Amino acid sequence: MTSYHINPVKIAVVGDVHEQWENEDAIALKQLGVDLVLFVGDFGNESVEIVRRIAALDLPKAAIMGNHDAWYTASDWGRKRCPYDRNKEDWVQEQLDLLGETHLGYGYLDFPQFQLSVVGSRPFSWGGEVWKNQEFYQERYGVNSFGESVERIVAAAQSAAYETIIFLGHNGPTGLGDKAEDPCGRDWQPLGGDHGDPDLAEAIAQTQALGKNVAFVTFGHMHHSLRHTKEQRRKAIVASPEGTVYWNGASVPRIIQTETNRLRNFSLVSLEANGVSQISLVWVGQDYSVVSEQVFYQRPEAVEVQPVYS
Repeated sequence: MTSYHINPVKIAVVGDVHEQWENEDAIALKQLGVDLVLFVGDFGNESVEIVRRIAALDLPKAAIMGNHDAWYTASDWGRKRCPYDRNKEDWVQEQLDLLGETHLGYGYLDFPQFQLSVVGSRPFSWGGEVWKNQEFYQERYGVNSFGESVERIVAAAQSAAYETIIFLGHNGPTGLGDKAEDPCGRDWQPLGGDHGDPDLAEAIAQTQALGKNVAFVTFGHMHHSLRHTKEQRRKAIVASPEGTVYWNGASVPRIIQTETNRLRNFSLVSLEANGVSQISLVWVGQDYSVVSEQVFYQRPEAVEVQPVYS
């Protein structure tokens, strides 16, 4: 097995924001001691002000846009409901301008301090096996099909400086299961079916074939709370035989108010020399202490075999 050098890094994944980002979130991230913050999108319905706050976060970060971030622009349905004059304003572009190089749709960002690169998948994804919003993708990115989308993602991965890659998407890839409770499973009627992004799945496979180390793939879009039942929650984690760990970080709502506290959640990911070692979901209180932590993944450690002497 090829070994790759990765400096230890503590990553925070911020699940679908949906207008829930406050100044306290930035303080909480610093109190948690994270090194890198990854945003999986859906900041709001083209919510420029929320994106402005996130762009001001003074930590190494990367982000990708979700379907809600082009809610009034990407589709005919959305344009009919647009609350602003599209001839005078472009809230999608305003968000992209605010994020600058930290928005990784069809792009990448190298992090020399961690010896890794973060690569963005197709931005503004709605998920599924149908190529949606063709006019939007053609105008914004010159992309007309899943095949062309794969080419753009793989080109970004090839251009990245480091052999260790984190893929950042709004929606996850196909291939993680077709049950309603799977990471990208369809939880509306008819129940079941893999609603992942086929272009992301193919891009990951091609990147691995190039010899790159795809250590971690993170995304959101499909919320942990299932639409059709309150009895169970979505499966959020998959670890592949190749060593890639897939994490759906969309714990929504990410901020809740209790009778005595205001709680906000983050996914914490520990990445070490041989890949992801742990993933947990933490809830932080208004005093910035961790109120609860649920460990979703711990890397199986090799069992030391003692020699037997006869």
